[in-house]
Formats: sequence, structure tokens, C-alpha cells
Amino acid sequence: MTSGGRHQNSPPRIMIVDDEKDILSILESGLEARGGFAVDTFSSGEAALQAFASRASDHYDLVLTDIRMPKMNGFDLYRSIREKNASIPIAFITAFEINEDEFSKVMPSIKVRDFIKKPIRIPDLVEKLNAILAAA
Repeated sequence: MTSGGRHQNSPPRIMIVDDEKDILSILESGLEARGGFAVDTFSSGEAALQAFASRASDHYDLVLTDIRMPKMNGFDLYRSIREKNASIPIAFITAFEINEDEFSKVMPSIKVRDFIKKPIRIPDLVEKLNAILAAA
């Protein structure tokens, strides 16, 4: 229906997963107010996966997850979501520098362009998420 991007929802629905609740609330309010996104937040990979599994596979247009979380980390969440929906864009939030060569050996299916470095500025994040959605 929409030109360019594959996402179904208007506004685009984004799942954000981070174990730091203050980051979740900043991202949620910023993305809804400045990006016009519909945002659902989850403070654990387990809760996010449960919500993802209980909805239609195209309910979310994009998943944004922190990498370092207790129990289920962002990569484990990525693999679990991929089993249910092979095409949904998944981006990672990280405080660490990612070495593209090293990383592609370990997780060849993930593109380093899908990493968003902390600290996150909302205008930059809106731009990045729109670019990921447009490319999907």
C-alpha cells in the first residue's frame, strides 16, 4: 500500500526492549512525539518475546533492542524473533564499538548498520529508524 517501505502499520509500530526503564521511557516518549511512531516497551527479552509471539507476525514493523540484558540478551531475542518472523527489521542499541569484520564472522545475518550507539539522540534515532523501515 505505501510506497517504498514494506511496513504495514500507520504509524509504524516499534517494539523497544531495554532493561533500563528510564531509557525505555525516554525512547518511547521521544519516538512517539518526534517520530510519530507507535511504541511498545519491554524491560526484558522474555517479556518482549512473549508479546511478539502472542500477536500477529506483522503486528510490529521494527524491533529495537539493547544487546546487554540479564537472562535473554539482544542476540538471543534476535534469534527467537527470527524463528517467528524472518523478515522483520531488528536494530540493536549498544554502548560499545562494533568491529564489523569480527562481528560478521560471529553473526553474519546481522548488518552493522543496524547498530545504534549510546548515547542516543532522539532526532538521530528517528532518522535511523525511518531509514531502516524504508529499506525493509
